[in-house]
Amino acid sequence: MSSEPREVLELEPEGTPLDAAEFIVVDVETTGSGSSSGDRVTEVAAVLVRGNTVSTVFDTLVNPMQPISEFVTRLTGISNAMVRTAPRFSDIAGELASQLAGRVFVAHNALFDWRFLDSEFLRVTSGGLDALSPSRLCTVRLSKLILRHLPRRNLDSVCAHYGIAIENRHRAGGDAVATAHVLIGLIRDAERAGIWSLEGLIKYGSQRRKRVRRTAMPSSTDGAEGA
Repeated sequence: MSSEPREVLELEPEGTPLDAAEFIVVDVETTGSGSSSGDRVTEVAAVLVRGNTVSTVFDTLVNPMQPISEFVTRLTGISNAMVRTAPRFSDIAGELASQLAGRVFVAHNALFDWRFLDSEFLRVTSGGLDALSPSRLCTVRLSKLILRHLPRRNLDSVCAHYGIAIENRHRAGGDAVATAHVLIGLIRDAERAGIWSLEGLIKYGSQRRKRVRRTAMPSSTDGAEGA
């Protein structure tokens, strides 16, 4: 049985049961890496997770109103021609907001997706994501805390650990579905470590990983049961 991380056991198992919580797992594709420098969203998908149930509730290309570079097209497969007749973000903001509202925002490297969507919402509304989502979780941060034995925690590595196949890699829909299944695996491992509530998971996911001194003694790690 896993013994790490021991500090998790100190969290109060009170609050919203994890199986009763609603998580909205989001992925965006963009024209570049800088939301603050004017890059825009080209595709967005949202996947609802309740317990072990995963369902795609939103998935669309978005016209970014700016050119997509050849590098980004090679990476994502999304071309200027594909988004030319796609809706603008202002056209889909209301429907997307209805899926985000009141649910826990989740993404792999959540700050990246959060910043892009926050910037897009601020262009068309008076409030950003803070007005919609009460809290957020990053599956990269959770992976660093729970799957400490993995040398890398990018989406490919964590999916390989849990035996999750990624369809349409680097497309919003495929990556969001894969991240949703990763979230379920991480939640089950967190429960084994003593986290029973949504509040406890958010508290745990917001902390920084503690550096530990390596020894020659082998030790078990969380996440092994989910492999």
